[in-house]
Amino acid sequence: MTPPVRQVRASFDAESITVYQAFSHEIAEAALSAGRFVAPFSLSRMTWVKPSFLWMMYRSGWASKPGQERVLAVRMSRAGFEEALSESCLSHFEPTLHADHDTWREQLGDCPTRVQWDPERTLDGQPQAHRSLQLGLSGSAVARYVTEWTRGIEDITGTLERRRRGLDPLPDERPYPLPATVAQKIAATT
Repeated sequence: MTPPVRQVRASFDAESITVYQAFSHEIAEAALSAGRFVAPFSLSRMTWVKPSFLWMMYRSGWASKPGQERVLAVRMSRAGFEEALSESCLSHFEPTLHADHDTWREQLGDCPTRVQWDPERTLDGQPQAHRSLQLGLSGSAVARYVTEWTRGIEDITGTLERRRRGLDPLPDERPYPLPATVAQKIAATT
């Protein structure tokens, strides 16, 4: 069965959702040592989290791109994830949600989080017809991500080559049960 065009698919349990980020060695080591994001991680820059493992692999080139040599699986509280989505604005104009471009731009300036829908990827990086969510956190949202929403950080870089070659399983990602108001806000399809 073909997934809906815009559906959040992720690994999650009753309390947390796994999101992925790729960083330089310095940022990853500091975060892993502290058990949370600390300098040189920047609270003043937008940081993007991705629930899709394969989209993160595409984006980071399987941890081969400069500054993205380490892939971290971050357990984020579901409450925090949903709070971030509820405060978001789409990174693109959506005529079914926005009256006009000016209204959208105004909303974009007021939101601490951004939602972007990009083509999901296959194991070899080919685009799929359905989309994968990226969540950009800035300002107060990135501060809450670091201090409240992050439940654990794991370096999965060492597992990537076996997964890429199909020797180890990919993460079990299934449809995430978004609250209806959040699904509408981020233009998710069910």
